[in-house]
Amino acid sequence: MRLGQIKWNGGPTAAIFNHTSARPIPDYTLCELISRAEKQGAGLAELAEELSIPKPVPAEPLIPLQPREVWASYGEPGEARPRIFFKGTARVCVGPGQSIGIRADSRFTAPQPELAVVLGANGRLLGYTLANDVSARDIERENPLYLAQSKTFQACCALGPIMITADEIADSPALTVSCTVTRHGETIFSGDVPTPLAGVARMVEFLMRSNPVPAGSVLLTGTGVASGEIALEAGDSVSIRMDQIGELRNSAAVVG
Repeated sequence: MRLGQIKWNGGPTAAIFNHTSARPIPDYTLCELISRAEKQGAGLAELAEELSIPKPVPAEPLIPLQPREVWASYGEPGEARPRIFFKGTARVCVGPGQSIGIRADSRFTAPQPELAVVLGANGRLLGYTLANDVSARDIERENPLYLAQSKTFQACCALGPIMITADEIADSPALTVSCTVTRHGETIFSGDVPTPLAGVARMVEFLMRSNPVPAGSVLLTGTGVASGEIALEAGDSVSIRMDQIGELRNSAAVVG
């Protein structure tokens, strides 16, 4: 099932998506729907179907959920444990069509296209979405202890356009994620890579060790396209795409 959020009745509302239309789920954001499903012990897709209105409405996707927490993980082959860091909360997140941030004190803020997982209680994998783990690489390179400043700042994380439930791609060994960066209408970077799902469960298991991450949180898996030495400039457009999920497109802007 394709789930996310739309603007409906004046606010962000959970919805079931079907390409250009969506069926709203009244009185719930996606995080609230996840919370109800966890409390009832119900399947998220089944509950969404039960509570959604039958008639679809034209709608553009907002950020698929306001995550309670955002974490990120990456690792090198042979490492004893993955590297995990706290990215932020919904406060630093934006959705499709919104601007991602370039730190005012950075000369090298770069896009990092990644596959992200949406978590239920006890680290249960509910679904997948796309993410841009925007990072001030020059700040981290100056001193590894500056990682938090490199990774956490205004509009440093884009999510969207929708979440696809885990059962939709349970049999897929890998998902192809692509990224394109354009500047003044010209492509300055384009690449894609198969993103294996095999290591996701290990990342989640390490994340949850002595760390009860709440349902409705997101983990960026670090398995996206290596976008090279692309330093974003104001006005650049970053497009991240996966056939099963769609396209996450954001422009870049300097944030104070």
